[in-house]
Amino acid sequence: MPLLVTEPARDVTLITIDNQAKRNAMTRDMMRELGALWQTLDAGSCRCIVLTGAGDKAFCAGADIGGDLTASEETARMVNDALLKTRPFQTPIVAAVNGVCAGGGVELLLATDIRIAASNARFGLPEVCFGIYPFGGATVKLTRQIGYVHAMDLLLTGRLIEASAAREMQLINEIVDPAQVLDVALERAVMIAANSPDAVQAVKAQISGADAEFAQSREARDQELGDSVRAGKHFAEGVAAFVEKRKPDFS
Repeated sequence: MPLLVTEPARDVTLITIDNQAKRNAMTRDMMRELGALWQTLDAGSCRCIVLTGAGDKAFCAGADIGGDLTASEETARMVNDALLKTRPFQTPIVAAVNGVCAGGGVELLLATDIRIAASNARFGLPEVCFGIYPFGGATVKLTRQIGYVHAMDLLLTGRLIEASAAREMQLINEIVDPAQVLDVALERAVMIAANSPDAVQAVKAQISGADAEFAQSREARDQELGDSVRAGKHFAEGVAAFVEKRKPDFS
């Protein structure tokens, strides 16, 4: 299964994104499954979630853009649910970033609360390099989380940064040896799960609710801008260049 769900400790659920052939990029079906899984976990007895990628190469390389790239309002809602862009969520999430975290992978990371990264992890939002609008939450969340200048650096250049730079930008909490990233994340999750679930979930609900309200207030504009970019002359060239592993020609 593309999403592996286990319970490695009491009251802790581990979600592993497993699409290693494509650096754990997520298909539309995987996003739909993840959105439903969030809803199930948030309504259940789970006290903390750990999110990671399968293998040792990637956390999540974003959306599988070799597949369906349409973005109707219905599709946008499905993507939003998967990335927790506009949905309040009361269960804490710890990210174990075990490798490349790019595009939609960063937008998924923005939905997590504590972020443990392997020393070889890299981060970036390369959408603009391929004529794509990052409509999964980066344009509304990133400035709030790491500040204007850092967010614009990542969003406008599309460059990938090392874990040390991500730590300096406060995109992640801690850098550890790759062999230890999941263990450290699970340790942190166990600490959270041992606390009062009422108090923990109340804290998370307040902060998550405020973020969701802001994202909801910008959703119509996000959809409008995304539609405009997809209708533009550079979109097809950018996607083709990505699939063909070449530099796009936007001249």
